[in-house]
Amino acid sequence: MSAGDNPYASSYGGQMNVSASFGGAAPADDLIKDTTTANFSRDVLEASRQQPVLVDFWAPWCGPCKQLQPIIEKVVRESAGRVKLVKLNIDDHPSIPGQLGIQSIPAVVAFVGGRPVDGFMGAVPESQIRDFIDKVAGPAGADEKAETEALLAEAKTLFDAGDLAGAADLYGALLQADPENPQALAGIAECMIAAGQPENARQILGNLQGPVAADPAVAAVLKKLDQIEEARKLGDPAALEQALALDPDDHAARLKLAKIRNVEGDRQAAADHLLFIMKRDRAFDDDGARRELLQFFDVWGPKDPATIAARRKLSSILFS
Repeated sequence: MSAGDNPYASSYGGQMNVSASFGGAAPADDLIKDTTTANFSRDVLEASRQQPVLVDFWAPWCGPCKQLQPIIEKVVRESAGRVKLVKLNIDDHPSIPGQLGIQSIPAVVAFVGGRPVDGFMGAVPESQIRDFIDKVAGPAGADEKAETEALLAEAKTLFDAGDLAGAADLYGALLQADPENPQALAGIAECMIAAGQPENARQILGNLQGPVAADPAVAAVLKKLDQIEEARKLGDPAALEQALALDPDDHAARLKLAKIRNVEGDRQAAADHLLFIMKRDRAFDDDGARRELLQFFDVWGPKDPATIAARRKLSSILFS
């Protein structure tokens, strides 16, 4: 499936490659299982933080589903633990496919890090299923990328430790070898943002085109820059705190304050404000608190502790 044909690409950042080190091999009898609405969080959302999970949405009356299942089960078993397969009968458990917008079956959605990242529909051939697994789990033996990935990881470590100059030097070295490396471009832009130079970061990323501009890492930083610009227009956070002290259900003020706390770097407070709104009034701003929280996740990244903690709280609200 091409990015243009993928119905999940625009919503979940396009196709995503994830290293095959995502958890290692699992016992064969643990690779394929059925799930329910009650167990979906455990079997899919939590499990996908260890390794990619493919969810097969099917129904007993669906002829193409019966054609697809033995093929996809065969390929998953042969993948030797690179992915798991979880099957959900939409007749017995319609709420989750409804929330995900599943309108025809068979439909297969890949979850990584607790969220859907890619998918396909229909009884596709075995070769296409193998290609799909390579997209979400990474091709076997991708050693040629190891050095670049190690440098990116080292640069991220330096950035997290506050060594912006050291991180920028590594990202710059990577860009000398590969001027269109999206992770390095995103990384050096993050260094500029952290140094109080969002305009320079926007200048670096603003003229990118094609697949580089669409890369999830670049898209996340561009979204972060948009959030910074928006937060500058939302008013005085102290005044918003005072408004909430007078009326905790002033959801408009709370939403603004969440956006400000996010760009200030207080991710827990930002998420807690949005989760508070969801608990009180899911309909507020057309489910705007949940939509804003998903925007935060896109910027923070799936492995950020704030993302992991907030996603667990979000799941308890959505699937309780």
